[in-house]
Amino acid sequence: MTSLRAHVDGLATDVRLPDGPGPFPAVLVRTPYDRTRHRAEAHGWARRGFAAVVQDVRGRFASAGEWRPYENEAADGTATARWLRRQPWSDGRYVAVGSSYGAHCALVLALEADREARPDAVVAAVPALGAAETAREPSGTERLLSRAGWWAAHGDRRDSDEGALGAALAADPGLLAHLPLTGLPDRLGRSLPSWAGLWRHQERGRLAARAVDAGMPLLAVGGHHDHFTEDTVALWRAWGGPSARLLLGPWGHGLTSVPGPDAGPAHRVNLGDLYVSWARRALTGGLVPGRRGALALGGGDLWLPADTEGEPRAYGPRLLRGSVFTADPDRPVRSDDLAVPADGDPDRCLLATPPLPRPLDAVGPVRVGLRATADAPSADWIARLVALAPEGTAERLAVGVLRRERRADRADRADRAEEFTIDLGRIARRLRAGVRLRLEIAGHHFPAHARNPHTGDDPVTARRLLPSRREVDPESVTLTLHVLASRPTPTDPSQEIPR
Repeated sequence: MTSLRAHVDGLATDVRLPDGPGPFPAVLVRTPYDRTRHRAEAHGWARRGFAAVVQDVRGRFASAGEWRPYENEAADGTATARWLRRQPWSDGRYVAVGSSYGAHCALVLALEADREARPDAVVAAVPALGAAETAREPSGTERLLSRAGWWAAHGDRRDSDEGALGAALAADPGLLAHLPLTGLPDRLGRSLPSWAGLWRHQERGRLAARAVDAGMPLLAVGGHHDHFTEDTVALWRAWGGPSARLLLGPWGHGLTSVPGPDAGPAHRVNLGDLYVSWARRALTGGLVPGRRGALALGGGDLWLPADTEGEPRAYGPRLLRGSVFTADPDRPVRSDDLAVPADGDPDRCLLATPPLPRPLDAVGPVRVGLRATADAPSADWIARLVALAPEGTAERLAVGVLRRERRADRADRADRAEEFTIDLGRIARRLRAGVRLRLEIAGHHFPAHARNPHTGDDPVTARRLLPSRREVDPESVTLTLHVLASRPTPTDPSQEIPR
C-alpha cells in the first residue's frame, strides 16, 4: 500500500492507496477528532480495494484556519471532493463516511454540495445532524451534559482534551449547577467564545428536510443508547435516495466499543466488514431499492428487520407516591442516579406496573399520556421508564423530555390541568417475566439536561431558580408500549445491510 500526504486549501489530508495500478473507488472521512486516529480504518479500506482519504476539518489539528463547528463543512467538503475526483488514482467514485460530527460532514456533502462534488454513497454513523439538533431536544430542553463535555473537549481549540470535563467535575462536582450556564468557560478556566453562541442556534431539521431529495444510497448506523438515536432513524425514514439501510444496535454513542447492558453475543458486529460490503454494492448499483436494515432486540440476543414494530398496548401504572410533588431546581432529579428517595417530600411522581406475567418484546415508540398542572410559566416534564428485575436491579429503558410554556391567555389559570403526551423515543427490548416497569414523572433530569428555572427566563442565561409545584392525576397516566404479538423472525445484519 502507498501513503500520500496533501494539503487541500490548507486542510491536512492523508491518503492510503491499495496495492495495484488503480484507479480505485475512494472513501472520504472528514473529522475534527484527529485524522491520525483513523489510520487503522484507512488501512482497512485500502486493504479491501478503496483509496482512503482522511482529512482534519478546518482549524483542527494540522489543518489551517479557524475552527467554527458546523459552519465550514459544506464548502470545505466540496473543495476536497472535487480535488479527490481529479486525482490519477481515483476512478471518480467515492463514499462519504463519518461518525458523529464526521457524519455531519458526510451528510452536508451529500445534501448541500453541487452535483459535481456529491458522493456516490454515504455512511452516516450516530449522526450529529446540526448544532440545533445536538444542543436541544425537539421541545427545546437543553442537552447540558453532552454539550458541556463536547465543548470542553473540542470547542475553540486546535487539539482535543477528552478528559477535560471529567477533570473539572472531579475538582468541582457542582460545576454544572453554577449559574449562569454561559459562565461555564470561566469555571473551566479556558476561553470558549463559541459556547454562548451554541445556544442561539434554533433552526432544526435543515439536513433532515433535504434528505427527501437525496440521490444516492445511505447506510445509517446508530445505537439504542445513543442521544442521537431518533435523528438516526428519522434520517433513514426521510432519505429519498434509491436505497436506505439502517443498522441500530444495543450500543451507545461509541457503537460497539461501548455495548449497552442489553447486548448479547449475536450483537457483536464487525462494522468495518459491513461498511465495505455495503459500499461495494452501493457503488455498483447492486442494492435492492427501498428502506431495509437490521434492528437489535436488546435482551433477546437477535436482530430483527429494521421496520419491525409491535402493536400498541396501553398500561395503567399504579401510583406509589408523589401525585403532588415539588420540582426544585436546587435538588433536581438526577439523570445519573436511578435510586428513588423513600422518604421526605416527593421530588417526582412515582408509578409502577405489577410484575409482567410473561416475557414481552417491546419494539417501537414509547409514550406517556397524563393530565397534570404546573405553577410555573415554563415547565419541563420528564418521563423516565425503568425496568425493575425480580433480583432487585434497575435498568433505564427510555427517557422523554417535554417543555411546556404557559399560554398568555391562561396566565391566571395556573391551577388548570392540561392533558399532554411525552414521547420517550423508540425501544427494542425483550422484558423478562417478573419485571416491573417503574415510571417516574419529574420536572428535571440533571445534569443530562439543563434545569428549567421556572421563572420564564432562558435556562442558559438564568441566574435565579424557583421551585415549581406539580400535580399529576394518577388515574390519567397511560404508558403505551408497542408489543410484538408473536415470536419475531430474526434477520442477519451481514446479509440484510448489503442486500
